[in-house]
Amino acid sequence: MADVILKGGYLIDPAQGYDGNFDVAISNGRIEAIIAPGAAGAAATVIDVSGKLITPGLIDTHGHVFEYVTGRFGLDADLAGVYSGVTTLIDQGGPSCMTLPAFREHVVKAKKTRVFAYLSAYLVGGLEGHFYPSLYTPECVDVEATVRAALANTDIIKGFKAHAELGGFERWGSDVMAMSAEISRRAGMPLYIHFGQLWPSPGDPSPVHPDSILAEVVPMLKAGDILAHPFSRHPGGVVSADGKLHPFMTLARDMGLKVDVGHGSHFSFQCARIVLDGGVIPDTLGADMHGYNTLVPAPAGTPEEHSDSEHMFFGKQRFSMASAMTSMLALGLPIEHVVAMATCNPVEVFGLPRELGTLAVGNPADITIFNDERGRFQLKDNEGTVAYSDRLLTPAFCLKDGQRFDAVASILPPYSSFAA
Repeated sequence: MADVILKGGYLIDPAQGYDGNFDVAISNGRIEAIIAPGAAGAAATVIDVSGKLITPGLIDTHGHVFEYVTGRFGLDADLAGVYSGVTTLIDQGGPSCMTLPAFREHVVKAKKTRVFAYLSAYLVGGLEGHFYPSLYTPECVDVEATVRAALANTDIIKGFKAHAELGGFERWGSDVMAMSAEISRRAGMPLYIHFGQLWPSPGDPSPVHPDSILAEVVPMLKAGDILAHPFSRHPGGVVSADGKLHPFMTLARDMGLKVDVGHGSHFSFQCARIVLDGGVIPDTLGADMHGYNTLVPAPAGTPEEHSDSEHMFFGKQRFSMASAMTSMLALGLPIEHVVAMATCNPVEVFGLPRELGTLAVGNPADITIFNDERGRFQLKDNEGTVAYSDRLLTPAFCLKDGQRFDAVASILPPYSSFAA
């Protein structure tokens, strides 16, 4: 007799090839069986999920959840996690070698959401969302200390976070990026690289051409490193200054580099169309939510807005991991690939435990249940571009290790915001 049976839902589990109506039986916080509809035995609790979509627990590959330590930037991990239908989060560059003990104690251990991190290549980590460029110079990187911290904490540290962006290259060239690549090589872990301008230019005109950044950085990297924000509307990324796919993306793919959407507030439907039409299909999907692009109260005394307010502030258009998945559907990606981007693919790309990302028997019962609406729904990006989807995914609830969490996060976009 199972503890819980999810009955009547439509299951998509790309890692196992499930794509149809199945019931899911759970015992002792783990998957007991995937069963044909109505074939399950008795259970202490039966949850009717008829008309809903069941997937393995969502894995958000780009979170910012070092709450309080990173000032206004860091969200409550459970707000962006289990209460938004996400069972696993990867914090991208919040903790550093200096602040990692606090991250383990006050985030990894303290929260219901399963949390990993890509350790910042910078000594200061992600303080206030990299508000102060002067903290991210080559002098603020310690290769030895960062490698040592990562290798001593491999249960939660799965790689490193760095930035290859126009404002930094204008200030100190590619030195920081080269040091970050060295950290990654020495630790034998992937490097996750932000592309697209973050810091304002220190001078006008810029001494650095935006298209030179990708061309300079890609040869520094190794197979398995991850290029973030391919759909960014900011210069210095995957879309070149002439509005085409950057030619170095061919080399990047040939080298075995991976691509993560890193949705965030700089996501552009127009740039996404250019990248997808150029043949680059992202491997994974991170939401990239943080305190500057979600409507959460700012802690007293923190900046009113980020210095790069255009980049950081998403206005009144809320988003979530689920709505980012709907954006991918609006762009024409098939639902099976979109689910894979948010479940099994991150396990491979980001080096997560093999028991995540799929509902194989014996795995943790990490499951996301979506409201799966059909109709005509609109989504807006921060440029004001509107795209339409005939399918809208919103989180209903999730199970993490078999424990239920309803999707009640205040940061979730209201249903009315998708009205066409």
